[in-house]
Amino acid sequence: MIGRSRSARRVALIYNPIKVDKKALRAAVRRCAHDAGWLAPLFYETTVKDIGDGVARRALSMGVGAVLVAGGDGTVRAVSEAMNGSGVPLTIVPSGTGNLLARNLRLPLDDPEAMIRTAFDGDTHAIDVGVVRLTRAGGATEERAFVVMGGIGLDAAMIANTSGDLKKRVGWMAYVDGAARSLVGAKPFSVIYQVPGHRMHRAHVQSILFANCGSLPAGLELIPEASVSDGELDVAIFQPKGPFGWLLVWRRVAWDNSVLRRFRAGQRVLALRTKDNAVRYARGTGIDVAAESAQPVQLDGDEFGAAVHVHCRVDHGGLVVTVPDGHRLVA
Repeated sequence: MIGRSRSARRVALIYNPIKVDKKALRAAVRRCAHDAGWLAPLFYETTVKDIGDGVARRALSMGVGAVLVAGGDGTVRAVSEAMNGSGVPLTIVPSGTGNLLARNLRLPLDDPEAMIRTAFDGDTHAIDVGVVRLTRAGGATEERAFVVMGGIGLDAAMIANTSGDLKKRVGWMAYVDGAARSLVGAKPFSVIYQVPGHRMHRAHVQSILFANCGSLPAGLELIPEASVSDGELDVAIFQPKGPFGWLLVWRRVAWDNSVLRRFRAGQRVLALRTKDNAVRYARGTGIDVAAESAQPVQLDGDEFGAAVHVHCRVDHGGLVVTVPDGHRLVA
């Protein structure tokens, strides 16, 4: 837990109007601000052209003492990007389909007012932020941030192939359809990658993920050891060979990581099992990935076009988040 400044007793609420009941949400924020003795809150809606980063910078320029964000994972990512390094506490009001950061922080997902109150009386913790510099095929560069995980390759193609309408109807299960569409034509691609402090590798991969958090919906643990505040990123390199290789990937994520690791007997089974290379793991303060051809990139579940080079680093403790009083971070 870190200290919180009370010098600016005004909050700003940034919300995606498609994801929330804005009338009820704004009323709840007004009520909590009044009860805490704070000034009337500021309200900012996201738009197609400003998904949250622009309005977050505007709120910070107004000198607010706290920011609340309500929307999907993309909205949380964009607001977090703008607030990285500001020191102003961010309160996440779970509202979208995945709520990935909120899930990894074990925040209450079905009690928005409880989370709103934390902006005024909750504990504050500093968590890490991943920052990537993308280099396009033509040489143009772009720097973006993520708070959960990013990736290059098949995982990004899966997200690109997920129907937005289906996602609205069935939530995160829509990604199963996107995965099925992507796997049909999935081909490995050549990369050279290096984690700081480790040797350089050349490989044919389907996807490389760089994660700040390790948990996915439905209890799946992609990277069980990932910590949101250790100053390092966890990297997963997917390089299955044929259909059997994909079965090994599924076993690693859905059975080994998500079930066996939870039990002492299961951990003994894993210790005795012959290792496979369908999924390789690494950890460090970042990663450099150079691809032979431009590959799709995703950050926190949003598409970010194709890149030939990804340079990723971690900003240790770059984002301050609020949690309910006494809540213990486990990610």
